[in-house]
Amino acid sequence: MKTDLNTLLTALYVRIDDWLGRPARIGRPPKLTDAELLTLAVAQALLGIHSEARWLRFVPAHLPGAFPYLPGQSGYNKRLHKALPLLKHAIRALAADTDLWRDPVWVADSTPVECGRSRPTARRSDLAGWAGYGYCRSHSRWYWGLRLHLICTPAGLPITWALATPNIDERRVLMAICEHDPRLLAERPGLLIIADKGYISAELDAFLAGRGARLLRPSHRNRPPRPGEHLLKPIRQLIESVNDTLKGQLDLELHGGRTPVGVSVRIAQRILALTTAIWHNRETGQPITRSLIAYDH
Repeated sequence: MKTDLNTLLTALYVRIDDWLGRPARIGRPPKLTDAELLTLAVAQALLGIHSEARWLRFVPAHLPGAFPYLPGQSGYNKRLHKALPLLKHAIRALAADTDLWRDPVWVADSTPVECGRSRPTARRSDLAGWAGYGYCRSHSRWYWGLRLHLICTPAGLPITWALATPNIDERRVLMAICEHDPRLLAERPGLLIIADKGYISAELDAFLAGRGARLLRPSHRNRPPRPGEHLLKPIRQLIESVNDTLKGQLDLELHGGRTPVGVSVRIAQRILALTTAIWHNRETGQPITRSLIAYDH
């Protein structure tokens, strides 16, 4: 089946509108519905337009009739900020609507999300106190910003995610994610989580074992290899490719957020776009699950 951006947006709008149902709202309904807002946000992320003002000028010319009403830049920004919980729920709803949701294998990793470069930005930004300095081993560089901790299936479907200060231990963040939503592990007995050496910890192993899950990661050089360790490298590369998709095609580090809510919304917007593409590719039987090529123009 041939698919394109218009087909994806139509399918997404129908799915979200059906999922939301009739809103229990008092007073006059908004001219732009929640389903239209999320569809608009996904289209913006897929097309890679960072400026909200430019995006709202782009839509009438290139997607005529798709959105009968468009707010101004300020209105769109405020609606997106208020819709952060809705964005998170939409990511979960779409992910759970795929056959990949029950995959018994997860891949965990974190990646830098730069939020500024100059010293005055680090001092005066509203992100100061949450964002901080961290070191990226992959690119041998220091950065000021956050780390996106992402858990996904080997096919790249996002399961859950979190933004944290760079100097917080990855192992602590993974445990916090699992404690925040214990049903994720409870519904998957025997779950296998694959990670890198940054997650080596007897405490983390015991934490996951107590919840019916197992962590597989490389051993230290002076330790004997663990069973199945030789299979890790190609699987761990999968989440690296997911991070590359978020950064290279969805411009993760060009989010432009200047406040905690602003950064969170723009990261959620991109994760929702990736989840939507995977969901639609599975629904339409596309050969490459995580391909965005049909939707980025």
